[in-house]
Amino acid sequence: MKSASLRVIAAATTAAVALTTMGVASATTADRPHERPSRARVTGSAEFGLPYHPDADVRSFTFDARAVPYSRPIPEAPTGLPTDARGTVKVSHYFAERHRTVTAEGRVDCLVTGPRTATLTAVITRVDEGGPDWKGRRIGFSVHDGGQDRGRSSDRVGFSWDVVNVKSPGDEQSEGAETGTCMAPAPYAPVTKGGYTVRHAELPPVPGSAGRAGRARTTAGE
Repeated sequence: MKSASLRVIAAATTAAVALTTMGVASATTADRPHERPSRARVTGSAEFGLPYHPDADVRSFTFDARAVPYSRPIPEAPTGLPTDARGTVKVSHYFAERHRTVTAEGRVDCLVTGPRTATLTAVITRVDEGGPDWKGRRIGFSVHDGGQDRGRSSDRVGFSWDVVNVKSPGDEQSEGAETGTCMAPAPYAPVTKGGYTVRHAELPPVPGSAGRAGRARTTAGE
């Protein structure tokens, strides 16, 4: 009886150790800080202030943008581009003098990131009546993710209109220059409420480029 009991205890101990080891391994794998996401993403919603124009108006951006590399073929790039992206943006502006909020929504077409920073563009698909003449136009945004916010956000945003991306009076179009994909100024406006999360990922190589490089090395070695 004593020998049988010892065998039962030993088996139970072995099983417990195995389960504990598996749990530690799983936690370690999930929590590896050096592992980066395979696709970049920018999410969040925040209000911000303009340092050069303090007023009672409330401006906010909401982003849900994700990278989808090489998903939008164009004549110049049949495979698409590494900065191709999808998702949505929402622009909201409360005009204090009019006691009215005007919103616009757009479809994301480009996203590129660096550590804690991103630029993205979207083509506007809907604008409230009385809002800016943006429908069908591409606009750009930049985001700085300040990390863990403690009491006050350290995030920032920038955008491709207002005091940037303008043309001189002598230019053919004085109302503003066209915004290209992923074009946006530095994030100059500090967030006052809310925040953004930037998940950085490196731009992937052109599909098939690894195979072509390997074949080139093989040919060179012959």
